[in-house]
Amino acid sequence: MIGRELRVTGNRWWHVLFAATMLVVAGIFAANAASGNDERLSFAALVAMSVAYVAFGRRGFESRPHAVAFLAVVVVALGVGTAGDPNMATTQCIALPLVWIQLSRTRDAIVGNVVAVTAVAIGMAAFFDFSSQGLVEAALIEGISLVGSLCLGLWISRVFELSDERRRLVEELRAAQGRVEALSREAGATSERERLARDLHDTIAQSLTGLVLLSQRASREIAGGDSPRASETLALIEETARDTLAETRSLVAAGAPVDLDAGLSAALERLASRFSRETGVPVAVESDVAPGAVSRDTEVVLLRVAQEALANVRKHARATTARIRLSGDDARATMEIVDDGCGFDASGATDGYGLAGMRARIELAAGSVSVDSGPGRGTRLTVSVPGVPAAPAPLGSTPVSSPASSLGAAS
Repeated sequence: MIGRELRVTGNRWWHVLFAATMLVVAGIFAANAASGNDERLSFAALVAMSVAYVAFGRRGFESRPHAVAFLAVVVVALGVGTAGDPNMATTQCIALPLVWIQLSRTRDAIVGNVVAVTAVAIGMAAFFDFSSQGLVEAALIEGISLVGSLCLGLWISRVFELSDERRRLVEELRAAQGRVEALSREAGATSERERLARDLHDTIAQSLTGLVLLSQRASREIAGGDSPRASETLALIEETARDTLAETRSLVAAGAPVDLDAGLSAALERLASRFSRETGVPVAVESDVAPGAVSRDTEVVLLRVAQEALANVRKHARATTARIRLSGDDARATMEIVDDGCGFDASGATDGYGLAGMRARIELAAGSVSVDSGPGRGTRLTVSVPGVPAAPAPLGSTPVSSPASSLGAAS
C-alpha cells in the first residue's frame, strides 16, 4: 500500500473537483443538445457516474470494495458515454486520478488506468464507426492520456512513498530517543545506587563496626572493674555515635527527594535553610535564573550537586559560612558553591566518592566540574551544564580542574 494515509487527506476537495467536472461536461452536453445532437446516451452515462460517486465513490477513499464498485461503473460509463459523445472523454481528468487515489496499490492503479483508457478508446472508435481514421485518433489520444496518467501517478506515488518512509523514520527516531532517555535515567539511578552503597560502606558501616568493638571493650572493662577506662570508652562510644548520626544525616540530605515545582532557586533556598537549621552554618543563595529558564533535567542535576556539596561541607569543611551562586540562561547554567572552611590541597588530593559522584552525574548532562581550594582558604566548587539537555557524554570525558574528593577535604 502506497501512502494511504496521505492520499485520503482532503477528501472534501476531491468531492468538489468531481462535482465541478460533472457540471462542466454536463454543460458541454447541454450545448450540443441545443445544437440538435443526440446526447441522451452521454447524459445517461454522466448521470450513472455521478450516482455511483454518491453511492460508492465517496467511501472509496477508505473502503476498497466501495472503490472497486465505483470504478467499475466509471469504466462502463466512460466507454458508453464516449460512444455517444467524445466530449465524455473530458471526465478522464478526474476519473484517472481517482483510480490512483482509490486503488492504493501501484499495480492495481496501473491496471485500472489501462482499463479506463481502453474503454474510452473503444467508445471513441465506436463514435467514428470504427473507421481507420477513428481508430488512429482514438489510439493516439488515449495513448497520450495513458502515458501522462501513468507518469504523473507513478511520480506522485513515489512522493507519497518517500513521505511515508520519512514519517516512519521520524517515528523510529522518536522511539530511539525515548529509549536513550530511559537508558540515561537508568544509568543515573544505577550511579546513585552505587554512590549510596559506597557512602554506606565507607561511613556508616565502618562507624557501626567501630561501635561494636567499643561496646565489647566497654563490657570487658566493666566486668573487670576498671570504671575509669570504661567511662572513657563510653564517652568514645557517644562521640562515635554522634559522628555516625551526622554522617547519616548527610547521606539523607544528599538523597532527599527533589521538589522543583517552584523552580530551582526556590529549591536551593529550602535546601540552604534546612542545612542552616541542622548545622548552624548560614548559607546564602544568589540566583539570577528565572523559573523555567533551564530544563527540568538540568534543574535536577544542579540540585543534586548542591545537596552533595553541602553534605561535604557538613562532613569536612568546618566552615562558618557558605554561599550558593546560580547563573545562566537557555544555553548554559552555572552554579558555584563556596565555603570559608579549612580547605585542602586540591593539587595533591586523590579522588574520593564525593566529587566522583558529582562528576558522574555531571557527565550524564554533558557538563563540567572544577574545584579551587587550598589549606586555610576554603573551597570553591563550580559546575556548568547545558541549559537544554544534551546527549550524554562518554564517562570519563568531563573536565575536572582539580581531583578533589569533597568540598572542604578529601574523603
